[in-house]
Amino acid sequence: MKTKSILIIVFMLIVSRPVFSQTAFKVEVKGKGNPVLLFPGFGCTGEVWNETVAELSKNYECHVFTFAGFGNVPPIEGPWLSTIKDQVIAYVKTKKLKKAILIGHSLGGTLSLWLASQETNLFKKAIIVDALPANAALMIPNYKGDIIPYDNPQSKMMLAMDANAFNAMNTQSVSYMCFNKEKQKTIAEWMKTADRKTYVYGYIDMLNLDLRKEIAKIKIPVVILAATNPDINTVQNTYKSQYENLPSAKIYYAQKAAHFVMYDQPEWFMEKVKSEIK
Repeated sequence: MKTKSILIIVFMLIVSRPVFSQTAFKVEVKGKGNPVLLFPGFGCTGEVWNETVAELSKNYECHVFTFAGFGNVPPIEGPWLSTIKDQVIAYVKTKKLKKAILIGHSLGGTLSLWLASQETNLFKKAIIVDALPANAALMIPNYKGDIIPYDNPQSKMMLAMDANAFNAMNTQSVSYMCFNKEKQKTIAEWMKTADRKTYVYGYIDMLNLDLRKEIAKIKIPVVILAATNPDINTVQNTYKSQYENLPSAKIYYAQKAAHFVMYDQPEWFMEKVKSEIK
């Protein structure tokens, strides 16, 4: 009888375990209404969307993501970015989020394109904030989709950097990505807390993702809110080239804005998001 009771208890523990266990991100849910998923850019936390969520949560259920290795979310084993993508899909299906809207900045925007091209009927719309289908093509001349190995001289150098050098590097790069001085400090602090291995190898994951052909599969409306820094003509040519397989994409260009469009042109940004999300 005792053995039978133990078996029953063990069985109940097994069946009561959650079907879905996420490790690749943490999610904070605010507001009620139709679901909106908000993905931050590389190295940032979900707090990058605080002002956006303050408005949208009045009418929508906002699911705000922070990815593993950033903020207070523990790092995971690689492959980092594909695990995030797979677990987002599982999250949406498990939570039964019907026709969710995707809003993603930078890496989060690229992730949104990946999700929309793979799960063509799962989402309703994607709002992409200064993000491209192939980030490597922006940085590597004559990029042909070559895979960048994790083990390379640049990665080794960054992994070996002391904290002061690493933080100084990020502070300098942030000054180019955001014109808002106060927000520069916030972004730099997020970078400081990042898990170094995630920062280095996760960035390679992002560079190795080339969706320029894949975006042709996207069926939902895609809206892009693009920064114009440093030069609008160069930016327009870049977006035209990278999104040529998604001619239905609607692109708005934010004047006097660097990469963090939501911080450099907050009123313009919020007006566009509200009008497009309806």
